[in-house]
Amino acid sequence: MAATYELIASNTLSTSAASVTFSSIPATYTDLMLKISTRVSSGVASSLVYKINSDTNTNYSRILLRGDGKNRLSNLTSNSSHPQLTSMNQGISTTSNTFTNVEIYIPSYTVSQNKPISVFGTTENNANTSYIAVFAALWRNTSAITSIELTDGSGFTFETYSSFYLYGIKNS
Repeated sequence: MAATYELIASNTLSTSAASVTFSSIPATYTDLMLKISTRVSSGVASSLVYKINSDTNTNYSRILLRGDGKNRLSNLTSNSSHPQLTSMNQGISTTSNTFTNVEIYIPSYTVSQNKPISVFGTTENNANTSYIAVFAALWRNTSAITSIELTDGSGFTFETYSSFYLYGIKNS
């Protein structure tokens, strides 16, 4: 089966923004893929936070594996109301004109089951530490995904030129 990606929506910021939301996600695909490139208004690196269908209940879990070429980190977060993708927002204190790159894959987003989510991301910083991270996440809810909101975990704003692309994947 060949997979076909179709752009559902995109947003490249012309001014800074506190959040980006994809709403009214159609139920016509089998899977979703978010491709994100961010830089935030302060700090070295901070957390990218996603919220599905405006759910602020403790329905999110994740396992993190992260390394920087010298150090490694792994941890588990269960029953969270705000799933954070740690060190997945490049801060303005880092190397100029660099952005964090993240892919979020959500299979079977319309099926009446809990939703597994996989995340792969990298941050680049020539002056300090750069990260590569992999997350396995779960949204414990059987509703179809109709909206995804993205924010910064420290309350910073996404800087100009941060970009967000949502693709629907059809198996044909």
